[in-house]
Amino acid sequence: MTEPYELTLSETAKLIHDRELSPVELMESLLARNSALNHQLNVWVTLDEQAMITSAQESAEALVTEGPKGLLHGIPFGVKDIFYTEGVKTTACSKILADFVPDHDATAVALLKEAGGIMMGKTVTTEFAMFDPPATKNPWNHTRTPGGSSSGSAAGTAAQMFPTALGSQTAGSVLRPASYVGVCGMKPTLGLISRYGVVPVSRSLDTMGFFTRTVEDAALILSLLCKNDPQDEISIQSEPIQYPEVLKAPIKAPRVAVMKQYFFNESTDEIRTHTDAVITKLADAGAVVQEVNIPSDMSAVGDAHVLVQGTEASAVHQDNYKLRPDDFAPGVRGVIETGLAVSATEYVKAQELRRIFTQEITAAIKPFDVILTPSTPAPAPDTATTGPPTCQWPWTTCGFPAITVPSGLSQDGMPLGIQLAATSLNEKKLLVVAKWCEDVLGVRLASPV
Repeated sequence: MTEPYELTLSETAKLIHDRELSPVELMESLLARNSALNHQLNVWVTLDEQAMITSAQESAEALVTEGPKGLLHGIPFGVKDIFYTEGVKTTACSKILADFVPDHDATAVALLKEAGGIMMGKTVTTEFAMFDPPATKNPWNHTRTPGGSSSGSAAGTAAQMFPTALGSQTAGSVLRPASYVGVCGMKPTLGLISRYGVVPVSRSLDTMGFFTRTVEDAALILSLLCKNDPQDEISIQSEPIQYPEVLKAPIKAPRVAVMKQYFFNESTDEIRTHTDAVITKLADAGAVVQEVNIPSDMSAVGDAHVLVQGTEASAVHQDNYKLRPDDFAPGVRGVIETGLAVSATEYVKAQELRRIFTQEITAAIKPFDVILTPSTPAPAPDTATTGPPTCQWPWTTCGFPAITVPSGLSQDGMPLGIQLAATSLNEKKLLVVAKWCEDVLGVRLASPV
């Protein structure tokens, strides 16, 4: 018999709305799962079990007296510990913010609560969502990293400790960990999900995202989070879209661009062979597949992304760094020191490379529905690193929506994925093709813990 913690988000939502599953039953099942696994995986920064039981009881009572509050009624979700949470510490896993308790929720958190969701707790991030490895383990193999910086959100979703969680991506911090642990990770168009109330890394790159176990669940969460927010200066005014309904429409053979330039050169033989096999399977199922290239030197654009990220991060942290340099982790310290040394001319040139790359990649994939690449250049490495954002930064730097879908296992039993991206504000097309690919591949990974 299926345990409540094993259910997908969409399955859980239907059962609760139909009164076939109580929010209390769900919470108790998830807390038992967490109790059994968290000491192995180190997913949580903050988790108040008694408060969660109380919240579930209140949700169950409201379901009886008032009906469902929204699509997430009674469903717990995890929150990366850089999102502000009213009355609950938001530490960014740093000494600098160790005692910081916000007086309001980040907009993304507030929207999930408005839909009836229960914030389960704060998940581990790398310090200030940068590069120093966290204590969180990969549920597939505890000697491997779950990736960063959204480490706890990814690992907890994969280990069925919660059905969904919020994360963020400045280079590769949603899609990389999602691929490493075998779940779906999505970052939409830059500005589609509000960044208000989130500890920043890089003002021109930070993109909010999330983790689920299926594309259908990703569509559900996206439909709740896409709301214009005047408190975020780049927030996009977009019409409300019920993305789960979009997935129900029949799809013709999708047009898929494949970019081997840079992505294959940076990947292992195993990843190249695996991705080619996936491409063949999609083509055999009817996809129209064609390889594309662009004029830009991708390595130079990648260097520009790193420069912009580091320069903007140094601006965020320079005041605290002057007062408390030793309270920053070595990797964060290095980013700040390097960023502070960048000249205005170098920064402007890097932004110009980003602009040119965006123009070129937009033109290259305009005739297609999506572009496909490997999700990562190799399976998850060991815990001394969070892995390189090699395959993700291109879509972060140009602000395109992207999603990773599990596609199989490596020779040593670690999850692999394919990454799909679309041009800005083409989330509908991206999700429809991702669901088609998910169905064709037929891969549903469950971590062995």
